[in-house]
This record gives sequence, C-alpha cells and structure tokens, in this order.
Amino acid sequence: MVVGDVTTGTDVVVIGAGPGGYVAAIRAGQLDLDVTLVEKAAYGGTCLNHGCIPSKALITATDVAHEARHAEEMGIHADPAIDMAGMVGWKDGVVDQLTSGVEKLCKANQVNLLEGTATFAGENTVRISHSGEGQGSETLEFEHAIIATGSRPIEIPNFSFDDEPVLNSRQALALESIPDSLVIVGAGYIGMELATVFAKLGTDVTVVEMLESILPGYDDDLKRPVKQRANDLGIDFEFGYTAAKWHEHGDGIRVVAEPADRTEADESLDLDAETVLVAVGREPVSDTLDLEAVGVETDERGFIKTDSRARTNVDHVFAVGDVAGEPMLAHKGSAEGQVAAEVIAGEPAALDHQAIPAVVFTDPEIATVGMTEREAEDAGFETAVGQFPFRASGRALTTGDTDGFVKIVADEDEGYVLGASIVGPEASELIAELGLAVELGATLEDVASTIHAHPTLAESVMEAAENALGHAIHTLNR
Repeated sequence: MVVGDVTTGTDVVVIGAGPGGYVAAIRAGQLDLDVTLVEKAAYGGTCLNHGCIPSKALITATDVAHEARHAEEMGIHADPAIDMAGMVGWKDGVVDQLTSGVEKLCKANQVNLLEGTATFAGENTVRISHSGEGQGSETLEFEHAIIATGSRPIEIPNFSFDDEPVLNSRQALALESIPDSLVIVGAGYIGMELATVFAKLGTDVTVVEMLESILPGYDDDLKRPVKQRANDLGIDFEFGYTAAKWHEHGDGIRVVAEPADRTEADESLDLDAETVLVAVGREPVSDTLDLEAVGVETDERGFIKTDSRARTNVDHVFAVGDVAGEPMLAHKGSAEGQVAAEVIAGEPAALDHQAIPAVVFTDPEIATVGMTEREAEDAGFETAVGQFPFRASGRALTTGDTDGFVKIVADEDEGYVLGASIVGPEASELIAELGLAVELGATLEDVASTIHAHPTLAESVMEAAENALGHAIHTLNR
C-alpha cells in the first residue's frame, strides 16, 4: 500500500483479524471475492494472542505440575519445580506459531492484509489510520463490510487496569512470576479458570463474587464438582460481595469488598493480597468505529444487532464474533464469519445457534450444547433424560479423574437428541459428538447403537443414551 492520503477499493473489507474476522476473510477469498483484512494489533485477535490459546496453554502446563505432585496413589512421587518465566515463554511460542499461521493462511487465500485502525467515513468507505510517526492514513472504498472488532475486559470503578497491582485477564496471562496471593473479582468462566491456574501454581486465591454461586448460567449439578475441586485446591470464596476499592497495604494491597445488597448493618471485608485480577466480563469494541457514519445500530450495551445471516440493519454491513453479542465464543464468531462471507457471495447460508457448544476449562471441565432439561420442558417437550457417571467409566478410573457425568436430553416421543451437558474429564472434547447429534437430528437410538471403542471416555456418551432408553449396562437405569 502507498503511504499517505490515497483511496483504494475492495469487494469486502473485514475489520478485525480475530477468529471471526480472519475466518470471514479467508472464506471470502475462497469464494473469489477481493477482500481486505484490517487489523490494528495482532493477527488472531484476543483469542489467539491474549485469551483462549494462552489460557489453555497455562491450564495444561499447571495441570501437568499439579498431577505430578498429586500422583502418590499411582505410585508416583514427585515435587516438580515451576519456572514461571519458562512456562510463559512456552505459551508465547504456541501463540506465535498460531498467529504466524493465520497470516500465512490469509496470504495463501489472496487476502489483502492492511495494518491500521479502521473507522467508517460513509456508507461505502472506511478510513484506515496507520500507527507510527509519519505513517498517515488512507481511504478504502468497499461494497460490503464485515465488522469483527471483538471485545475487551470490563473495568469496574476504582480498579483501573492502568494501575500496576490491578490486572485484567490479558495481563494475568503474561505474569512471569507467581504471586503469593491473589484476589479475583468475578466467578464467571474467566475468573474460575484463572483461579484454578494460580491455585495449582501455589498462589493463595480468594474469589469475590456478587452472586451466591460460581459460573452463573450453568445448572447447579454441573457447578457442584467444580466448586468442590476449587475448595480442595484451597480457593476461598466470598459470595454476595462486590469489590469497592483497593489501597496499598504493607508489601501488597488491601481490597475492600462490600455486600452486594448493602444495609447499614452489613460489614465490609478487607482482603489482603499481592495483586488483584478483575474478571467481571467483557464488553464489545464498537465505540471506535464511528458506526453513525454508516448507519449501523447497536443495543444499549454497545453490541451490534444482527440476524441469522450475520447482517446488521444496513444490508451491506455484517458483524460477527463478540461485537455481535452473546454467546461471546470464538467458535461462534468463526461460524458467523463463514456465514457472512457466504451470504455476501450469494450462498444460502445461515447460522443455527441451537448446536453451538459452550465450554468452561475449569477442573473438572464443563461443556454444554443444545437445550437443558428445563429449557426443553419449557419449550413444550416431554423429555427423556439419561445420565452416566464417570466413576463407572473404566477409562476414567485409569486416569484417576472420576468426578462428574454425561447427561443427555431427548424428546421422549421421537427420541431426538435436544441437548447435553457434561462435567468431568475431557468434557470439551466429548461434547462434539453430542453437538453433531443435535445438528443432525440424531436420536437416542442412533447414539446408543453406535459402537464406541473401549476403554474410552466417549463410551460414557453411549451409556448416557442407553440410560435414557432404559437399558444402560454399566449404571443403574432410571
């Protein structure tokens, strides 16, 4: 590109190179569209650089150390030393490999890559500002635009991420030394995943949550094994409190937490720690785009409204990923990106949210897809429900990880699988089979009659389906 005030054109401009944006760009390139991908920071977005991938890398690494340290029952005695800087270096290597791969894939699919910050300047133009002194800006004319600017951590009053002791998830994942103590604000999936990581590293962790339980939105039977494991790891919880402020105290800080439903008789809590991590959720990055210039509407929280084809209220403008609203999941964004590119190319594409899985990489993992039992009943279904505990799985017993279960929900009349939930080992992997069952309209009989290899954790899915039919072999039938 020529530096300076120049104008170029493209069929499709994609703003943001995260899992939604780069997938949209690649798919558009495959469909013979001229596509330009604009990214201001790093290819792969938050997910590859500061979220999904680095967090799962650290979860895996800390699991290795924790399992080695607690394998006496298997006859293994070890006390591994943790080199946090080395662990972070390995994590960064994984990230670098993936992000460079994204860039290569884009180029291989004839995607034009443009570094800079994009703002709309009209119905069919964006302005690209290049970083760096003297780099200038340029105008890009487009026929279609795909907004994929993602999300950012939410700040709360009195806890600025610019203050050194206050961390967001991105900063926490880059620490090169293990904090002795840590207060985590928020018991959602990010807070609970990182609480588990740092507890396994030996940090004293206290989680402050304004609600009365962890992981809002998940059923109690799924949360129970996770909460028990967190207790076993020594994680402390203060439910019904909000973080109000912090100040320096001794060699660290003191976090002041106040009751969420405060009365004059309620007392605040003083929580001393080395640092504090705020993980209360994420908000869309839509305020930097000058959406008014193109006429795109957002809701009161800043999310861009879209239909099942990823189209906004402006016909030639699409939005995918976190900026397009819940569920804020990387794989949802990627699926939306493919849909948007295909719709622009004239393909009959649309997204079915019913079969989008959700995963929490706690210990044990939680994974869900489709309807819960309550949701199915509220929708008017007579349900058939089957469950299989991992404590009855031969493979789970050989791993020493037997907490949790597989639960499958189906329409009792026709047997169609409506949804499933799993808490336990490898839940993130096992949910794929059940997502496929929901997507294809498979029945309990289809799943139960599919021969699964033995001994595997996947047999638990088959057994849960058999349990719903009333003829499970390795657990008592309902």
